[in-house]
Amino acid sequence: MTQTTLAGRVQEVDAVRGFALAGILVANIGFLSDPGYALSGTMPVPDGPVALAVTAFVLTKFYIVFSFLFGYSFTLQMRAAERAGASVRARTLRRCLALFVIGLAHGLLLWVGDILTLYAVLGVALLALRGLRPRTAVIAGSAIIGVLTLLWLALAWLTTLDPAAGQPVAADPAEAARVLALATGGPLDFLTMQTEIYPPLVTMIWIFQGPTALAMFLFGLAAGKSGLLEGLASRSRLLSRVQWIGFGAGLPGGLLYAWSASRGGAAELIGNAVNTITSILLAAAYVATLLRVIDRFPAAGRVLAAPGRVAASNYVGQSLLIALVFTGYGLALAGRLSPLAVMGVALVIYTVLVWASGRWLRTHRHGPVEYVLRRITHWR
Repeated sequence: MTQTTLAGRVQEVDAVRGFALAGILVANIGFLSDPGYALSGTMPVPDGPVALAVTAFVLTKFYIVFSFLFGYSFTLQMRAAERAGASVRARTLRRCLALFVIGLAHGLLLWVGDILTLYAVLGVALLALRGLRPRTAVIAGSAIIGVLTLLWLALAWLTTLDPAAGQPVAADPAEAARVLALATGGPLDFLTMQTEIYPPLVTMIWIFQGPTALAMFLFGLAAGKSGLLEGLASRSRLLSRVQWIGFGAGLPGGLLYAWSASRGGAAELIGNAVNTITSILLAAAYVATLLRVIDRFPAAGRVLAAPGRVAASNYVGQSLLIALVFTGYGLALAGRLSPLAVMGVALVIYTVLVWASGRWLRTHRHGPVEYVLRRITHWR
């Protein structure tokens, strides 16, 4: 049964968003836990069993869920604007501008891999495409994924013409040491590292994640217009089918992606091509599994829904806590913890944020970042 919270929110959707935050945290924490190695070596780093598992089963999977939910939430915001007699265009443009500014500050001060600026720009594109019918949106999103897959395969074929092309660049220990020293120095040293890394890294994010994010926006737009997620938790046969297909194709695809990441050349490009499709299937299987769990154990859904209701605040908050643990902002533990210990830190951070979200929502309807976004969106 669909459960609703304040203002008609769908609790299952908030729970999925809260679950996605955990995956985003695990994917992001590896960078600041050892930024010198991450920048001078291979990205993603497929070294050791923990890194292999994160690369295969986490990287590229959870931002897909987040992107889908962004498109879904866009339809809810459109309905809210229409009910209030406000301009959907004006509200969306103001929200995207605020999101861009918040993302820029987040990227420069805390986490260079920020995705909010990309979402802000793609949000404007989604505004232009809001009139698409659900079927057309799904076709357009599928076309984007298909073209991306073919591009990766074409690059892999071109690489075979020159076997030396596309091989991984050897790590530079001196550069790794310099970056690590900046990360673990004082706050000004860390900000120096951020300003050096942010422009090229955000460019990579826009180029390599932008098309997939737009496709997921379109899928979310279609789902929101058709009301797909309302009551989905009780449709066990459909969810079971999604699990079988998603895990059946997604798990092997994730393992291939992790294995190929360190191979370079055609193997890596083929891995990226396969992952472009199978990461979506695996993400869908994760969501289907979660929905079945919270349908059987509603308390789990309520716990995850709290951080999901204040997802933007949690996204920025987890970056702040990661920085306080690993950089010169705080304990400066970057490069000192084993991968398993880093995952332990991630678990502690997520637990703290889940607890803090629940406490905050006892006395507030919106998180701090959501409050700013809401004020600017509504312009009051």
